[in-house]
Amino acid sequence: MGRSKNARRGQAPTEPLVETVDGGLAELIPDRDRPRAWTLLIDGAPQSHVDLDDPAHLSFEYQRRLGHVIDLVAPPGKPVHAVHLGGGAFTLARYTAATRPRSTQQVVERDGLLVQLVRRELPLDPNARVRVRSVDAREGLAKVPDGWADLVIADVFSGARTPAHLTSVEFLDDVRRVVKPGGVYAANLADGPPLAHLRGQIATAAAVFPELALVADPTMLRGKRFGNAVLVACDRPLPLAELTRRAASDPHPGRVEHGRQLADFTGGAAPVLDAAAVASPAPPPSVFR
Repeated sequence: MGRSKNARRGQAPTEPLVETVDGGLAELIPDRDRPRAWTLLIDGAPQSHVDLDDPAHLSFEYQRRLGHVIDLVAPPGKPVHAVHLGGGAFTLARYTAATRPRSTQQVVERDGLLVQLVRRELPLDPNARVRVRSVDAREGLAKVPDGWADLVIADVFSGARTPAHLTSVEFLDDVRRVVKPGGVYAANLADGPPLAHLRGQIATAAAVFPELALVADPTMLRGKRFGNAVLVACDRPLPLAELTRRAASDPHPGRVEHGRQLADFTGGAAPVLDAAAVASPAPPPSVFR
């Protein structure tokens, strides 16, 4: 497989890097507009975008929305304890380290070969306090102490689908155990018409957390296309006004649903339990063309 040392030597990327990892075929595609930036794809599905010169730059729509959550979880610049379930190229851990120096972070990424690839070609800032564990997300979460995290982010995909065991009430019970009072859980959820998976995930989170918000493209919420939505949950009121303002000002404006509107959107969906959990739906091939 091809391999490049460009990223590590500080040179501009010139050609794609392709390597087999545990989860399939990984590709690092150079960003022609940014000298040391790359997009990570697994089996053709975009997973992460990283700019080594500007780790606070978030290219993907859903990652910008998760970036807003990171920005609002604590006062600006304050260090936090963060758990990232699903690592990819560590985009959000890099963002947190850049915007909140001295934060302590744990990344749980099951794909050990992917972790090796990313560490080698897109190395983390050596001053960043980021620990990476190559275990299953739920197994890694179980090892986090009670009340340790200010923020838990779930962005886990296997074959472009969220694994079933990360969609249940039992999984979110463990998330609730890990987040400290006032701490926030945020998840990247992918779904398309008729949005049954998304509605079920909102109902599942509502069974565990009293305060919820959903950030998504209005077209996706109307069931017009497959896309990503960011679900935010907490045991205390969320900064809805500022989250709404930031989402509306994105290059692809997002809408924030909460309260009665979000409950109505859920449409009576039932919480998902381990015994009946299924993976999120596979995206149509046209999504990645």
